[in-house]
Amino acid sequence: MKVQIISKEILKPSSSTPQHLRTYKLSVLDQLASPMYTSVVFFYSPASEDLCKNSDHLKDSFSKTLTHFYPFAGRIKDDFSVDCNDDGAEFIEARVAGDISMVLEQADINQQQQLLPCSPYVKSSKLSTDQVTLAVQVNYFNCGGVAISICIWHALADASTLATFVNCWAAISRDPNYVIDEVVFDCTTVFPPQDLSGFSLHSFVKEDVLSEIVMKRFLFDGSKVAALRDEVGNGPSLDRPTRFIAVSSLILGAMMAVTRENNAMQINAAFIVVDLRRRLKPPVPKQSIGNTSQLTIANWPESESNVLSYNGLAGKLHESIRMMNDDYIRKFHAGGGYFNLLKRAGEEARKGSNLTLFGFSSWCNFPFYETDFGWGKPLWVSPALKFNRVAVFLDTKDGEGIEAWIGLSKEDMVKFEQDPGILTYASFTASI
Repeated sequence: MKVQIISKEILKPSSSTPQHLRTYKLSVLDQLASPMYTSVVFFYSPASEDLCKNSDHLKDSFSKTLTHFYPFAGRIKDDFSVDCNDDGAEFIEARVAGDISMVLEQADINQQQQLLPCSPYVKSSKLSTDQVTLAVQVNYFNCGGVAISICIWHALADASTLATFVNCWAAISRDPNYVIDEVVFDCTTVFPPQDLSGFSLHSFVKEDVLSEIVMKRFLFDGSKVAALRDEVGNGPSLDRPTRFIAVSSLILGAMMAVTRENNAMQINAAFIVVDLRRRLKPPVPKQSIGNTSQLTIANWPESESNVLSYNGLAGKLHESIRMMNDDYIRKFHAGGGYFNLLKRAGEEARKGSNLTLFGFSSWCNFPFYETDFGWGKPLWVSPALKFNRVAVFLDTKDGEGIEAWIGLSKEDMVKFEQDPGILTYASFTASI
């Protein structure tokens, strides 16, 4: 696939950021976000008009949106703050030889990453003070189809933030008078920042390490998810699990079978990224930017790894998520508990700890498929990211099923695909 850049510029907010808002403070959840860009690609079917002619309109609505999301037009100042200096965000336009169908028919993560405005992975653990925190790329296919990709520095955006930003941009593109509610909140009182000297998560997202990982899409359509919820809920640990817990339990069970077959160290824990916005009292507005999400860990004795059923795994996952209530969250962060947890986990990993993890990040129930710039809702949405031993979930377009992007070594992926449960409930078809 040939992608040719036709324009590249820095766009500033349409209105200057007031002086009293020039410093955006990072919470500990922002500080501990993976040192990478959160990315997403939206694919749109060919329209009756030449969308390339709408370039100025897209740029204008983008600048207006930046006025409300002003930290995205700033630069990382230090470990504790962003300088909201209106230096701007990068806006790139590109032409792609061929039809959009060639991407939709393959669902290849490496191909999708060619449509991103930058690599999601950086060479160091932090951005320099002159690097953009937000970049977008509008890709025009020969057939008239369009793919809009967004990369936001993870310290400023979790998946919820990503959905909020792109939907606000799309809304302003449709209606220049669209009113955006406040999106910038100071969360440092609940999630106080920490001194991270000598601590880094960079080793987990190095591009050279991830280049050896296979990231594949597994489709669980609505009817299969409903059947799986019935099967997983048949037991004493949990009755009628959510879509997320049902599919996660199936994937965990398959991964544990893979490690047993490899005679490798058994998976005895799972981490789940939990959105905390509605779990706090009062709730943090769902459109708030930043990382109002954190990891929770479900674990079990190694002796149980060979006997845990789907229902047993579902119970473990449910309990770890359920404990994330307002009281627990506030007490945990008041004493720097979250940072200490990750620091200990890093130290144990270096010592060869017997805690073997598989991770889940759910982007379900975020309005990605509502993103309409004026030419209709997207055909498909992809995260275009690679992770090792992590599953990223998105809704299917109808909102009933789940698309799971799963990253494994080549050897593990071959065995994972042959698991009876995966063969029963998942479809591997590459075509969208």
